[in-house]
Amino acid sequence: MPRVIITVTDQTPQPYRFQLDRQAVKMGRGSDNDIAINCGSISVHHAVMERIPGGYQIRDLESTNGTKLDGNRMPIVTLRDGITVKLGDVSFDFSLTDEEKEALAREKPPTESKIIAEEPVKEPAKKPERELVREPLRKSVAPQAVLASANPAHTFLAFIVFVILAALAFYIGLSVRHQKETHQTLLKSMSEKGKPETPAIPVTPPSE
Repeated sequence: MPRVIITVTDQTPQPYRFQLDRQAVKMGRGSDNDIAINCGSISVHHAVMERIPGGYQIRDLESTNGTKLDGNRMPIVTLRDGITVKLGDVSFDFSLTDEEKEALAREKPPTESKIIAEEPVKEPAKKPERELVREPLRKSVAPQAVLASANPAHTFLAFIVFVILAALAFYIGLSVRHQKETHQTLLKSMSEKGKPETPAIPVTPPSE
């Protein structure tokens, strides 16, 4: 049976023993605790000793003066054979027999380091290398193909504009050449040529 000794200053140490199947032992200044501790540094409900797989732990119940291990205040302390924990100013000594240590050792799950050692180290899977995809070179499009793919309406309009510009250029060249030769503009010559000729009226000389 696990042995707990509670030592209050200037008082006789009080030993307690519990069965291994005891799940929780409450400690504090209140009379409703499993271990009532008569000391001003102890809260009414100070801490609880709990059974865990492979052993025990002591958990602080948000007490005023705390639960300490080696002078450090801790919320939970795992208990081992021969450990001394401070509840406020009160010493809490915990001990186990050899038979109890063997029984608790059989309950402990394999340690994390042992599990890691037994499992083979898996190498990370290699990511498949990305294949280099070469894009085919774009061939230059022949002008005929561009014209063929153009909108027929746009092609016809371009042709009309071309014909008009060609006719205008031809007219300008012809007008310049005509003016050099006749000293008249082509338009004037064309307008005069279109007018009907006025027949000549014979003049009869007066009779004597």
